[in-house]
Amino acid sequence: MIPTEADLADALTTAARAAVTDLFRDNLGHTFYFVTLTTPGEAFGPALSAWSHEALAQRTDADEVRYSYADSPFSILGEQHLKPVRDLFATRPEVFDLVDDDEADAEFDLRLRAMETALRRLADEGLFGVGEARAGVLILVEVVPDDEENIARARRLNPPGPALEAWLSS
Repeated sequence: MIPTEADLADALTTAARAAVTDLFRDNLGHTFYFVTLTTPGEAFGPALSAWSHEALAQRTDADEVRYSYADSPFSILGEQHLKPVRDLFATRPEVFDLVDDDEADAEFDLRLRAMETALRRLADEGLFGVGEARAGVLILVEVVPDDEENIARARRLNPPGPALEAWLSS
């Protein structure tokens, strides 16, 4: 049976919660300001990366890597939690194998909505903080390399404030 959008969102919510909880627990003393789920243009199952202020302070190229999922020491984390989710994504039709452009677009959008739903749920639970603390953490669902909808997803996932504004101006 092919998993639905709700199935993907539910599995990803559980996996991302576990991965982020592990990250925060295993890195006490770090203040995380950036957590992202990334996927390539094929919208494969996502990977999770993050940055903390303390890790960024160790970099001489901080301005260039501040929001780079690939350059973070917390890149592609929580694999034990996320691999089963990627396996679920793989049971759905491949975006670029779909001949009809409308079907391919619909599949792509479904996958990104599931990722966005998962992070929104976790934000609503307070996983990334509440109030002022939450305003200091940017959460993203990114298609890499850059996708024009990354900004719209960022605006939907984050409250107005310093974290979002800093990313938008970068």
